[in-house]
Amino acid sequence: MLTLDPALQARLATPLSIGGVTLTSRVFQSPLSGVTDLVFRRLVRRYAPTSMLYTEMVSAAGLHYLKDIPQIMEVDPGEHPVGIQLFDCRPDFMAEAARKAVAEGADIVDINMGCPVNKITKNGGGSSLLRQPELAAQIVQSVVEAVPVPVTVKTRIGWSDQEITILDFARRMEDAGAQMMTVHGRTRAQGYNGPARWEWIRRVKEILSIPVIANGDIFSVAAAVQCLAETGADGVMCSRGTLGYPFLVGEVDDFLKTGEARPAASVIERLTCARDHLLALWEYKGERGVRQARKHMTWYARGFPGAAEAREALARMETAAAGLVILERALEQAHGNQGLLTGNTGRATREGDNLVTHDHQDSVMGMGSHRVKHGR
Repeated sequence: MLTLDPALQARLATPLSIGGVTLTSRVFQSPLSGVTDLVFRRLVRRYAPTSMLYTEMVSAAGLHYLKDIPQIMEVDPGEHPVGIQLFDCRPDFMAEAARKAVAEGADIVDINMGCPVNKITKNGGGSSLLRQPELAAQIVQSVVEAVPVPVTVKTRIGWSDQEITILDFARRMEDAGAQMMTVHGRTRAQGYNGPARWEWIRRVKEILSIPVIANGDIFSVAAAVQCLAETGADGVMCSRGTLGYPFLVGEVDDFLKTGEARPAASVIERLTCARDHLLALWEYKGERGVRQARKHMTWYARGFPGAAEAREALARMETAAAGLVILERALEQAHGNQGLLTGNTGRATREGDNLVTHDHQDSVMGMGSHRVKHGR
């Protein structure tokens, strides 16, 4: 049985202050490219009403050259607290982008200095800034001077095992004005391989006066608790653990606040969430949303009889209606062939070329974020 050390619970019970922003939750949803759009954040928000959520990372260069604000920056007025994460290596572009982020409703502007993907690092962004600490500090200073909201940094422990520079780097970011550091306990060279080295996060926490958030290998409530105990961090950020499982942030938050672990989401709950996710993506983005939903659906479709076949079919779905049929069939099987859940079933049919949904009163997009359910 998972238990929460009283001293740890007491340490985390007080609100977390990040500059002028005060949070009652110590659990964060990581910005994830291609994942944490408005639809996904609304799902996470159902179960984590007070956690800080982030948009996908946004290119400052793209904002500079585009006339219109991209859809990935859309912030619902009712979804706060929310942060917008930016990336680039040019201080002036980043300052300009930060001003636009605040105009769109960002409570926090986060600077990505940890992305390991080559197409980002080869242009000087992401984790490549670990090798350019002076430039990284200039970026932070420029953004801090440009916006009235807290500026934070998300990074890794170093470029490689031969270049673990996080201690000096973190000090420089704090000195430049960063008001929180999120540290992923891997190097750029590791990517997502091997275990996250939480001991380096602990060492960062020991030398900084600003909040330090731990990131890496937070796949369960137990892992989050262990990480907080080992690192002394001020909070945890969930990343890949939320893929196909948007319940995780809320589960961790509940446990840290109450000391009581609620049961993991059942197959029925996960499949119901998948159905809501698919329909909401279709409502929000049309056919493009259906294509984007394929990966999400394959993440949800695990841990039940017939999951492999369902994943294969969902990965090939061409329409929302086709995907909903697959999910409804899986739900029927999960219910022992006794019919679907009563109430908000979101059952889909075809009428001509139009997708028609019946009784889907809990549509993630249709309800507006002010109506997001905070129940469990």
